[in-house]
Amino acid sequence: MTVRSSARRRTLVGCAALLLASTACAALPDGDDRTTAAAPERRHSGDPLPPAARPVVVLPGRALQEEDSAQAAEARQASARGEALATAQRWGLAALPLAAPPPPPTKPELTAGPHVKVQDGAPPVVYRVPTDRPVVFLTIDDGAEKDPELLRMLADLRVPVSVFLSDYLARADYGYFRRLHAQGVTINNHTIDHPDLRTLAADRQQQEICGQQDRLEEEIGTRPTLFRPPYGEYTDVSLRTAAGCGITAVPLWNEEAFPDHMDYRYDDRRLHAGDIILTHFRGPSLWNGDMTQMLRRVIDTATAQGFALARLDDYL
Repeated sequence: MTVRSSARRRTLVGCAALLLASTACAALPDGDDRTTAAAPERRHSGDPLPPAARPVVVLPGRALQEEDSAQAAEARQASARGEALATAQRWGLAALPLAAPPPPPTKPELTAGPHVKVQDGAPPVVYRVPTDRPVVFLTIDDGAEKDPELLRMLADLRVPVSVFLSDYLARADYGYFRRLHAQGVTINNHTIDHPDLRTLAADRQQQEICGQQDRLEEEIGTRPTLFRPPYGEYTDVSLRTAAGCGITAVPLWNEEAFPDHMDYRYDDRRLHAGDIILTHFRGPSLWNGDMTQMLRRVIDTATAQGFALARLDDYL
């Protein structure tokens, strides 16, 4: 074998090895004795490679990265669920509360029916929100008890509630309700002095309803759109007055919650999708328990019956 042919063979072996590594070798002419021809042909950076010489890029690490990312996401979800379960257990809940679905993109239409009363020139009166979602709504009235443990429990469990304040009970510490509002709780209107509106003339109803609108705007920084008449009692004048100062709906209720039991409007003694639950800012002086026990009762009842607590203001 001549020196020239031996050099050509070594060069061709080198080219084959480089082709396996996704680089291109130029064919050598017969008789070329250059031993450095294994280097790929130089091209300008903008020149495309011919189809036969384009390298096939294989990234075996990409699938591994995607798999690692999915495993990391699962680990984060498992960790979050574990933390949520630990928080639920710390507050004495029987099970992890069900998560409410995202708010509807548009609020349900309030048309006349067995659970919604509608009349011209007045905000609709709602006992049950028209929705098929497995949600119910907890509302808390008046403002007498200002339990700091309730604030902590609501924040820890991320439970949505809606509040209806009467000024004569809330005015001693509106700071408590500002803290509640800062946690995402909407503060709504329950009149200034909590009277039976059926007993008042039109001008007094104006003072009670619209006066509380002004008071809450001053103290909380927002003007309510929901109004709950004391004792659930009202007149046509009450509704027209409320509409005149910015009220768009009047939610009443189908259940009332206490620390040791639930009262139901209907004989089946069960929650229904869209039900509004009433409770009050109360404590051991009037209840057989406190606010955190009441909240635990509501959450456990809703969870056991397949419902999540949602924010009433997102639906009305």
